Formats: sequence, structure tokens, C-alpha cells
Amino acid sequence: MQILGIAGSLREGSYNRQLLQLAGENLPDGVDFAVWEGLAELPAYNEDEEGGGVLPVASFRSVVADADAVLVSTPEYNGSIPGALKNALDWGSRPRDTAVFRGKPVAVISASPGSFGGIWAVAETKKILGLMGSRVVDAELSLPKANERLVEPDAELLDQLRAVGDLLVTEASARQVAA
Repeated sequence: MQILGIAGSLREGSYNRQLLQLAGENLPDGVDFAVWEGLAELPAYNEDEEGGGVLPVASFRSVVADADAVLVSTPEYNGSIPGALKNALDWGSRPRDTAVFRGKPVAVISASPGSFGGIWAVAETKKILGLMGSRVVDAELSLPKANERLVEPDAELLDQLRAVGDLLVTEASARQVAA
């Protein structure tokens, strides 16, 4: 089984990239995990280019299509999600009938140095993914005080990450059986 990780932050040392990596390290045995690194290369969404062969877009759509499930880790900017992540989701949602996210199991997590852990960004991302036709799993993690908690992750955090990963794998396995 292949799970694709998408970090919604462009910053190399971001807390969300760290959380995503930690989540990948705590997935069940037998699950391959890869983090997509092309967020900064995607052009702004343009419907005129939707069916074209814009290389970064085609590459993004291909890796999402090949994955059995997707794990998104999003920072929270001004109470919502970063523009670069929203842009990627827009590209992945089109064309609507053949969108690579349609029916794809997806889980959303977030990390923030603040007290709420990016909870609004998680809710916004789940809403967008649901409208795109993704199978958004009923699990989430909003990690507050990430600047402290990611230094030495405790058992509670690792258990929460495992729970999200287990549910995502369960959803992806059910989709494979149904296909």
C-alpha cells in the first residue's frame, strides 16, 4: 500500500513537514510512504490550462493517482489554509469527472506553535477535500505547541498519529477490496 504525504508549507523546516514525516514513520508495517515535494513548482490554477500537459501539474496528478491514500499536513495561515496548498488541491480537483482526488481516502493533520494547533486549517482542508469528492476519513490531529512537542514526541502524540494512519490504511484497504 502506498500513502502519499503532502506538506502544505513551503518552508523546509516547517512543523507540518516534521509532523508529516513523523506520521510516515508511524504508519503500519507494509505501508510505503512518500512525501511529494513539488508544491512550490505548481503554477497558479488556470482553467485554460486544465487539460494541457503542464509538467508539474501532470506530475502531481500522477503521484496522487498512483497513491492508495493521501495524508495532508497543513499549517494555518490567517485562520485558513496556505494558498499554495489550496492551489494544489484545485489542480487535483479538475477535471471534475476524472479528478485524481475523487474517491481517494485522505486524512488531514496540522501543527502550530499556537494553542489551537491549526484546527481551523484542518476543518477548511477537510471541507475542500469533501467538496472535491475525496473520501475524507473521520480522523484528524491538530497539534498545538508544535515547537515544543515535536522536539521529543511523547507517547500520546505517537498514538494519535498511529490512530490517524490506521484509519487511513483501513479506508484505503476497503477501497481496494471494493474495486
